[in-house]
Amino acid sequence: MTNISEFKKNAYELIDWIAGYYENIGDYPVKSRVKPKEIYNQLPAGPPLKSEEFDELMKDFRKIIMPGITHWQHPGFFAYFPANTSFPSILGEMLTAALGAQCMKWETSPAAAELEEAMMNWLKQMTGLPASFQGVIQDSASSSTLCAILSARENATNFQVNQNGYVNQKFRVYCSTEAHSSVEKAVKIAGIGSKNLVKLGTDDEFALLPEELDKAIQKDIKEGYLPLCVVAALGTTSSTAVDPLAKIAEITSKYNIWLHVDAAYAGNVLILPEYRWMIQGIEMADSIVFNPHKWMFTNFDCSAYFVKDHDKLVKTFQILPEYLKTGTDGLVNDYSDWGVQLGRRFRALKLWFVLRCFGVENLQQMLRNHISYANFFAGEVQKTGKFELMAPVKFALVCFRYVPDKSMSDDELNAINEKLLQQINSSGKIYLSHTRLKGKFTLRLQAGQTNVQLKHVEEALKLIMELAGGIAQ
Repeated sequence: MTNISEFKKNAYELIDWIAGYYENIGDYPVKSRVKPKEIYNQLPAGPPLKSEEFDELMKDFRKIIMPGITHWQHPGFFAYFPANTSFPSILGEMLTAALGAQCMKWETSPAAAELEEAMMNWLKQMTGLPASFQGVIQDSASSSTLCAILSARENATNFQVNQNGYVNQKFRVYCSTEAHSSVEKAVKIAGIGSKNLVKLGTDDEFALLPEELDKAIQKDIKEGYLPLCVVAALGTTSSTAVDPLAKIAEITSKYNIWLHVDAAYAGNVLILPEYRWMIQGIEMADSIVFNPHKWMFTNFDCSAYFVKDHDKLVKTFQILPEYLKTGTDGLVNDYSDWGVQLGRRFRALKLWFVLRCFGVENLQQMLRNHISYANFFAGEVQKTGKFELMAPVKFALVCFRYVPDKSMSDDELNAINEKLLQQINSSGKIYLSHTRLKGKFTLRLQAGQTNVQLKHVEEALKLIMELAGGIAQ
């Protein structure tokens, strides 16, 4: 494919394939059924020496690759959290690929830098975040949490670790036992060490207990530790628990500790005014992240990271060798100084497409629909008397388990629910994931996929009921 005419021909064919894929996506088994190495073993051991026809490439794509795809955009995809895309996002991503811009500095693509700044301001307005916060698009919430912990480390040491390395410091970072694994990964990468991550207990709804946090900080200070950072979760991965931000913020303010808010999934729901209660106290936080690529129909990767003091973020990461100096340094936002990456994709373009093509009101309605679907499902399974909810339904996630006989032990119920999950996912019709809450095997159904409708949730409910009944017999 070396000339424009061939490119146009193949591109039109590819668009037709993409349109057909979405028209018929419900016909695919939502979860891939291939075995380990089944894809790898169909691929040649080395690259071709000569060019191959695009038609042959697409033939192998359909034959080899598609059977190994789990279809995250399938309306029967109820697993994990959504990784949504949408037609406006796809088109924006196509333009990003076509432009092929490396957007590390303002000068390398002024439009990319300024559109990113504008989109972060739009998101602040949409979600009710403080106008004084400044935002940057990172690749993921994991990277954002790493940025927060590194910034906290430098802030607490007057940027001496960056300069001199570790010199007998004893640091502590705090989160709940329900916090995302990316917190522990970030602590490891930052050189703080997993043993210095203090995981705190939670209440009956799996939210962090502020009194335990206060006690842990006091104890650590007495023992010579330097508390660096507290990570509060708005919507934990297992159950979407919401940590009490205002109370946590009072504690971090008292001890002058960096407060990072991980709202990767649930932060998107802040576009609904009725959910702004979650961020009471946000003005006392130092950073917050949420992912439009989870529940705002913008394909991966697009993570919105906001900081109260962007100078501390930039001072943590900025390196300016001669070959990166420009005449606009210090006058504009060079987002390569706002995180780990030097090279940066033009992520703001697809977000711009999504926000303009949907509009805030349509986005709000879609999220409200998803939340209503989850509440419908929760209500229906409870009516049967054979299922129990394992956590409150706060957003579009339902945590539940099958209880055919209330006299059964937790071990027996764990085995039954694990078997039920295997049968559900083997059906190819829907895909659920699981977690453990207080040691209990828990099924998770999230109803936030872009194209999901109530009928798809009803179909999922019917299938789950049928398979559960078969297990009980």
